[in-house]
Amino acid sequence: MEYHVFKTDGGWMAVLGSARGLVSLSLPCETAQQALDDLSSDASQATQSPEHFSDLTQRLQRYFNGEKVDFPDKLDLSAATPFQQAVWQAARRIKYGQTRSYGWLAAQAGRPGAARAVGQAMAKNPLPIIVPCHRIIGSGSGLGGFSGGLEIKEYLLRLEATATSHQR
Repeated sequence: MEYHVFKTDGGWMAVLGSARGLVSLSLPCETAQQALDDLSSDASQATQSPEHFSDLTQRLQRYFNGEKVDFPDKLDLSAATPFQQAVWQAARRIKYGQTRSYGWLAAQAGRPGAARAVGQAMAKNPLPIIVPCHRIIGSGSGLGGFSGGLEIKEYLLRLEATATSHQR
């Protein structure tokens, strides 16, 4: 396992990866230590490796600078249930600047009617932004929940909306 802590315009972030792919990513934090603490417990056994994550770091820095960025990275979701994996992979198909409902995501994950279970899966998403849980909203266009808090969800949605409107 390897990790890296880095700064973006959104705040300090940390990423953890295995040989199979990315394992966890912190949301922006006020300090580097908070970002590191937000990673999974596996981070305590990991080796610091900035070079391993240099491309991802640059893309996240560009993302928080307001640029449209894709995250096609390989993920290591081996600690997740098959349902969580299906939900998270379906969420990755939501395009930058778009939002979808929990019900839509449930259908995409092969479990129509399981919107509440989708919400629970999204609350356990270890790779926010890369698995864009902030793009999932309630059926009545309400924001729904967000593990990082609604303030950061609103911030990410505004960031993407602003970048998308500048590209038109």
